[in-house]
Formats: sequence, structure tokens, C-alpha cells
Amino acid sequence: MDQDLLDLYTDYLIASFGQASATGLERLTDRRVSHDRVTRLLSVPPRTGADLWRAVKPLVRQVQCDEAVLIFDDTIEEKPYTDENDIVAWHFDHTKGRSVKGINLVTALYGTPTVNVPVSFAVVAKTEAYTDQKTGKLRRRSPTTKNEQMRAMLRACIANELPFRYVLADIWYGSSENMRVIHLDLKRHFCGYPIRSFPIKRNRLVALSAADHASGSFVHVSAASLEPDRLYRVHLKEVPFAVSVVRQVFTGDATSPNEDGSSGERYLVTSDEEATSEALRAAYQRRWRVEEYHRSLKQNASLAKSPTRRVATQTNHLFCSLLAYVKLERLRVSAKANHYALKGRLYVRALHSAFEELRRLKQGYPALAA
Repeated sequence: MDQDLLDLYTDYLIASFGQASATGLERLTDRRVSHDRVTRLLSVPPRTGADLWRAVKPLVRQVQCDEAVLIFDDTIEEKPYTDENDIVAWHFDHTKGRSVKGINLVTALYGTPTVNVPVSFAVVAKTEAYTDQKTGKLRRRSPTTKNEQMRAMLRACIANELPFRYVLADIWYGSSENMRVIHLDLKRHFCGYPIRSFPIKRNRLVALSAADHASGSFVHVSAASLEPDRLYRVHLKEVPFAVSVVRQVFTGDATSPNEDGSSGERYLVTSDEEATSEALRAAYQRRWRVEEYHRSLKQNASLAKSPTRRVATQTNHLFCSLLAYVKLERLRVSAKANHYALKGRLYVRALHSAFEELRRLKQGYPALAA
């Protein structure tokens, strides 16, 4: 990519309050940067997680530490009015309980005490057509699952010698296979901590002792009578090693209600034998950084504001939005203000310029200036 133009385009994504288009940047620069040049920038072969790593590596090397966390999660950027293609497709949104049309982005977010940096990403591409056996309708699917993409990104992060203490993910990445790969296959993490933390589903099967595990005596974790906030060593079914589990209860928590709506609960699990209940809860709290990242990416880095139509241009705009987010993180540290405060400053300056331009225009019409 043209690095100077890439720098300009990512600045434009941060400064923009409306649709971020090639024509818009051309107008902003008084045609010094042509529409065609911006289009060519976005029309190169789709950027990948490896390209993102090369771009953020200098920053990561400055801030990396063994106590960092590597957070995996995905988000859907809805595109209800954009034509379907391999990446603009129907995806199930667990936050809404239904399928929505849009782009499904999976990210590896590196979180240190000072900054949060996306270090890898993947876009779910539904390139395979198949017939739904229940409805007979033609549908699309990805040949690679999000869990497989997560594990590939994790291996890439390890190959890039990225130090971290925990891999954090939500319930959708808490599969037995992920746990086995992280703890057994990837235990050679160079920082020396082959551990991770996941919440687990209430219907997950557990054995409360080594004897129960050996005899195959499993019960649903929700029926195991685990006391809240107490750490237990248990065995999960299909996981060949013991894990530590903490049950959290949120009385009257509307965001995590029980089936009767009275309260919510969550089970956190880690393979760290030395973790305490407090440490496990504190570690998992850091996972919420990825939710803040998703919101800022959409609201402050123009992720959703591109009119691009092709897979290459859509993917490359997304890549540029990730770089714009990284710029905002740098500015957050230097300016000691969060992304929204920074965006607010830009809005006030833009509003001031618009107001002054309006007053200048009114001077040509004395009757209106009165």
C-alpha cells in the first residue's frame, strides 16, 4: 500500500463524522488526492492479519510485557443495504438471538496496562454454497470456523514471539478443543504461562473429583452446588486435565439473568493451578476491553461508514479502520483522553469551522445577516 496515502486515509477515518468515501477524501483535500488514487489504495489484494502485525509490531515491541493478555472475540458490522458477497453475508448474532446481514470480524486484541492493540484479525468468508436439509434453501457457509481462525491467530501470535500471560475469550470460544490446544499443544509459550481463562456454559458437564472423572461420573456444572466466589478444582468432560472453576452470581443483574429473570450467574475456568478466585475474576474483567474496542472501532474509526462494495475494498477499509483505532490508542495515551473525548474535540473544531463558514456566507446576503 501507498504508505503516505494510507496515513492520510486513516486520519480521514478518525476525523470523519459521516460516510468515509474516496470522493469524500478527494473533496477534503481539495482534489490534491484523487478519487481514483484512494480507490487504488483500497483495491489491492485484501490485507490480512500478517499485514496488521507488520504495521503494529513497532508499537507492540515498545509496550509488550509478560503480564499482558491476549483477548479473542468477534463482532458483526451490519450491512443491511449492501449486496451480499463472500464476506457480506448472514451471520448469527448471539447478542440479538437472530441472524443479521453484515461482516463478521474476528480479532486478537493485545492488552497491556497502558494500551490495547489489535495484533491479528480474520474476516469470516462464506465461500461455500450448500442446501439446508430442513428448509431446502440454498445457503452459504465458511470452510473455516471462527474457532479455527482463533487458533490460527493464536499460533501466529506465538510465532511472532508475543509475550502474554492469559488468553481470554467469551463462552463462544470455550470449547474443549480450544482448551486442549491452548494448554497442551501451545504450553511452550515463551513467557512460561500455558494458561487461559474462559467462561463456561451452565450445562457443561463436570466431575468434581479425580475419582468421578475416572469413573465417568459427570454432572451439569449448574447442578454441582458450587458455592459462589469459591475456587474449585474440577474436570470438564472431554478436557484431559483438571481446571479451576469459580461460580459468580449477579443478583438482579438484568444483563445476565437466570431463566426466571431473578439473577445471573457465570462460571469462569482456568488451567492455572495457582490462580486464586480473586485473580481469576480480575483477569476475566480485562476481557471487557475487547467490547470497548469493538464500540470504538465502529463509532470512532469509521468501520461502518464505507460505501465499498467488493470483497477487496471492504476488507482493506476494515484493515484501515484497525490502523485508525491504533492511532486513537496512541493519542489516548499522549493526550490522556479516551477515544470519545478525542472524537469530541474533533467534532467541536469541525462545528466551529462550519459555524464560521456559515457566518462568512451570510455576509454576502445582508438581508439574512440581520
